Parts: sequence; structure tokens; C-alpha cells
Amino acid sequence: MSKSGARILIVDDEIEILRALQRSLSAHGYDVFTADTGEAALEEVSQHRPDLMLLDLGLPGMSGLDVCRKVREQSNLPIIVLSVKDTERDKVLALDLGADDYVSKPFGMDEVLARVRVALRHTAQIQSGTEPIFTAGPLKVDFARRNVQVDDKEIKLTPTEYDLLKALIKNRGKIMTRQMLLTQVWGTGYGTEAHYLHVYVGQLRRKIEPDPTHPRFILTVSGVGYRFTTED
Repeated sequence: MSKSGARILIVDDEIEILRALQRSLSAHGYDVFTADTGEAALEEVSQHRPDLMLLDLGLPGMSGLDVCRKVREQSNLPIIVLSVKDTERDKVLALDLGADDYVSKPFGMDEVLARVRVALRHTAQIQSGTEPIFTAGPLKVDFARRNVQVDDKEIKLTPTEYDLLKALIKNRGKIMTRQMLLTQVWGTGYGTEAHYLHVYVGQLRRKIEPDPTHPRFILTVSGVGYRFTTED
């Protein structure tokens, strides 16, 4: 059971889902607040300052996308989107607006709990400051020296490959849409050149992955983008 006591806001207009999430998260030691509209969600954010928000996109009145946009304008609150599977475009929009992750409905509670733990851990790492040297299994990246090693052997990366790896690691655990990565690595004028990203991800995998055909670090999120993970 988690003893973090992190404050979590659940925003969903389906009462059964709201109650199920509330029971499970409370049982794992989280301090839970709820809202069933976008307007109420913004009030809860202002009043209780949650550490994380689970946000349904299909809300009455103010949409989940609008809630995401307004929250991101004023804070870096981690947002995990809850979405039905046939709204892929809305998932991508939410991620581009600053959501950190998404879980498709219907979902398993264990998956939600795992995503919550990853998001909270990522936020804690950012707040405490990241170490100049990152390690995960055989991979080691020294950001101060721009040095990358796999199994203690130096790996030569092009400047673009390095910038892509750095962006993925700095946002590890978070889904990065294609547009987000293109903008961060290539610049604002490259928001639609997805083929660049596909080529460089392939090159990067061949250099750092133990088995590029079954990636351990750089995972593809179908129809959305990529996620860097340190989980086995």
C-alpha cells in the first residue's frame, strides 16, 4: 500500500467509475477529491492544489480538453486522461495540450494505479532536480559530457539522435506525441514531418536497445507517439 498521501483529483461524470476509482485510490493511501464537471474540476484544483488529476475527456459542459488547457496555463499538475478507445484524436490533442498520459476505458485498476505511481515519481524527480548522470540497465547517459554508453561502451550519436534521446529521457514515463518531439528536437517549423521522427527513432533504437526489434526503452504508443520507460 502506498503511504505517499498524494492528493488526487478524479474528474468524471460516470458515477460508477468515479466511485470505483475513489475507493481504490483511497485504499492505497491517497487523499482523493472528485468532480463531475469541468467547472467543478477547476474549482477543486484551485481549492485543494492536488498532486495529480485523472481527467475524463467526455464531460458535460466544459470539455476535458478545455480543462486540460486551462490547468496547463497555470500549473504543471500531472494529468492522466481517461478516454474511450475510439477518441484517438482527442487523446493526441490532450497530450499536445500538456496531459502526461492516458488510460483507455474500460481500464483495469492495476493499470491506473501503475500510471499514477509513474506520474508522481516523475514529478518528484523534476522537483528534486535530475542527476547529471542517468542510468537504466545497460544504458548510461552523462548529460554534462553528452556521453552515452551501453554496457560501458561509448555509443556515438549524432547531435539530433542525442537531442532526441535527451528529450525522451527528460520526459520518461510520459507519452510524447510526434508533434511534441518534432517541436522539441527539430523546432516549431517541423510539426508535421513525422517521417523524420520515425527514421531517427529507428536509428536510436539500433544504437541503444539490447534488442531493437523488441525495444526496452523507447516504446511506440500506436497512433500517438513514443514513451521512454525504465520499467522492465
